[in-house]
Amino acid sequence: MDELLKLLSSNSKFSTEELSMILDEPVDYLEKQIAEYEATEVIKGYQAIVDWDKVPHTDVKAMIEIKVTPEKDKGFDDIAAKIMSFDEVESLYLMAGAYDFAAYVSGKTMQDVAMFVSRRLSTIESVLSTSTHFLLKKYKESGINFYKDDSEEDKRSLVL
Repeated sequence: MDELLKLLSSNSKFSTEELSMILDEPVDYLEKQIAEYEATEVIKGYQAIVDWDKVPHTDVKAMIEIKVTPEKDKGFDDIAAKIMSFDEVESLYLMAGAYDFAAYVSGKTMQDVAMFVSRRLSTIESVLSTSTHFLLKKYKESGINFYKDDSEEDKRSLVL
């Protein structure tokens, strides 16, 4: 994988000067490379990874597995477009296994998510079944560790 892309995906706040020092490349070369990645949509955008557990009154998150019947001559793409059009859907993945899609959704309450599934998602003609899993605690996201072990256990090793 491209080292520049690795660095930007780990911390998009790196300045081109910092990237230049890390990668030992000229600033103008890196600026052109980043502009090219953005123009060709290799870089789709930039975002902050937020620990929403530390923000009061945040939304409920759920992962919904969705089994569908693919549409003749269209496959999964049109169904994905319908599912993606809902504001509640934050991410959608086609997957192999017992279900065809994994949708990550959010709502103000568990009831809001349940109503989204029963009234909007399940009513799509191609949807055969769903399985909703509410996300309770985040340990790791996008390579970032959110888990903090607060135990008082002594973690030092004995060296002989």
